[in-house]
Amino acid sequence: MAAQPLLEVTALEAGYGTAGVLRELDLAIQPREVHALLGRNGAGKTSLLRVIAGLHPPTLTGGSVRLAGRDLVGLPAHKVARLGVSLVPQGRRLFQSLTVRENIQIAQRGGTGGHKGRWNEDSVYELFPRLGERHAQRSGTLSGGEQQMVAIARALVTNPQLLLLDEPTEGLAPIVNDKILDTLHTLKDTEQTVLLAEQNVDFALAVADRISVLGDGGNIAWTGEPAELRSRPETLSDLVGLGVQT
Repeated sequence: MAAQPLLEVTALEAGYGTAGVLRELDLAIQPREVHALLGRNGAGKTSLLRVIAGLHPPTLTGGSVRLAGRDLVGLPAHKVARLGVSLVPQGRRLFQSLTVRENIQIAQRGGTGGHKGRWNEDSVYELFPRLGERHAQRSGTLSGGEQQMVAIARALVTNPQLLLLDEPTEGLAPIVNDKILDTLHTLKDTEQTVLLAEQNVDFALAVADRISVLGDGGNIAWTGEPAELRSRPETLSDLVGLGVQT
């Protein structure tokens, strides 16, 4: 008997004004999996993650988003967060004038996610020792990679059931990408459920349990295991023009 999805998006329709972005989109995320969402720029990856998180930048015209059986559509973002969804946004969006520690503590005070007690200030410093060293430094003075670590740490201390990562490797050096990849493997070991939106195909294939491709039509054009894309790289190229190293 198949496991009940932790996240189930069904027939989702969303857009901006009269411009449709997501059309009849179906997506299921299983508990304890890292699920990668691939697609070109402008396909709607960020819009989908923000809809799931309750931020609703697009206009919703149909469909449902259910977390552990509960419909999230119509709930404000803070209530979605309390139910166990945490978003690491594209571009990080830290409180630049606050220290590393203050960014983390603000999130920790509001955290009521699904795995209480697993992540706190001390444990994210163990995950990212560099942040422990720089805990008193203002976030706006950190490197891009360090800011990404703060953004992930800030999300983790809410102890989410579902962690949403929006383009975490964007603009980062390869050596920093390797650190983020190591972090995701650590999260897999803790059975954290992750939905990862990425354009870096090889990064996604290196960590994901399953892959979904968001096509130009605004819906999921393909879902399968990473090994399938590695053996058939033309599939991804045909769908969204992205390449796979073989």
